[in-house]
Amino acid sequence: MKKQLHVYYSGRVQGIGFRYAVQEIAGSLKVSGWVKNLSDGRVEVLAEAEESALSSFLEQVNQRFSRYIKEVNAEWQPAGSQPGELHDFQVSF
Repeated sequence: MKKQLHVYYSGRVQGIGFRYAVQEIAGSLKVSGWVKNLSDGRVEVLAEAEESALSSFLEQVNQRFSRYIKEVNAEWQPAGSQPGELHDFQVSF
């Protein structure tokens, strides 16, 4: 079943290639959505895929950046709960 995952990462998550690594992980798992830096130093992610792919996505991001991530705030939502269609995974600015 398709779902959406809305995540905020805090810690030292900007300036380390976090967004591009997240995009790479998403591409390997066929996850669509976006990732962007926030002005308060956090990184925001909106991802949509099958629930199992999103679980793998979350796990891989957390493993790859465990020494940089201080806090993860993740909210699961039904697929399509954000306006606009998600077709691929983009780094947003």
